[in-house]
Amino acid sequence: GGDKDAKAELAALEKCLPHLAEAGMLRSLDLTDEDKAAIRYLSFLTLKPTMYIANVNEDGFENNPYLDQVREIAAKEGSVVVPVCAAVEADIAELDDDERDEFMAELGLEEPGLNRVIRAGYRLLNLQTYFTAGVKEVRAWTIPVGATAPQAAGKIHTDFEKGFIRAQTIAFDDFITYKGEQGAKEAGKMRAEGKDYIVKDGDIMNFLFNV
Repeated sequence: GGDKDAKAELAALEKCLPHLAEAGMLRSLDLTDEDKAAIRYLSFLTLKPTMYIANVNEDGFENNPYLDQVREIAAKEGSVVVPVCAAVEADIAELDDDERDEFMAELGLEEPGLNRVIRAGYRLLNLQTYFTAGVKEVRAWTIPVGATAPQAAGKIHTDFEKGFIRAQTIAFDDFITYKGEQGAKEAGKMRAEGKDYIVKDGDIMNFLFNV
């Protein structure tokens, strides 16, 4: 196995070297998943996903040549750009919910820039969220996109994954529409999902397991 691994690593590095010699970013190089796996232990900085957060003026989200330049650079290296106005974000952070909604409406904003930064970061890292909702608290859990129900359960405790039986699952939109677990259950929107279920972003889940 070692010789095979070494050959895979050499093949990947031979792709990388000319690109790096020209000051290229490895994330813009067309590497296969096998290539990336072979050289992952080297932790190349330019292979890591990158997000540019561009601080712009309140009126600088459109027709902004500086923002266009950042987007051009990002596009060449396969990165993403999220423009925010730090001054507006600072004001939003000091307001209560009602004032914040009114303030954003006046500016034509649908949500704080921080929300867009978080969402872009999740997409960049191929992550999503599921929720557990009890009487006392609701918790969000971060998992990779494509995770199965047992893998999601393992985020809470390894015993949940090892002894997984099934997951009582409600889609996020149904949870909101029917005002919580009880309403969704009465409307027939709670599903029993097995070990092969691929968790959807926003799912509300309750795990049944046996240790």
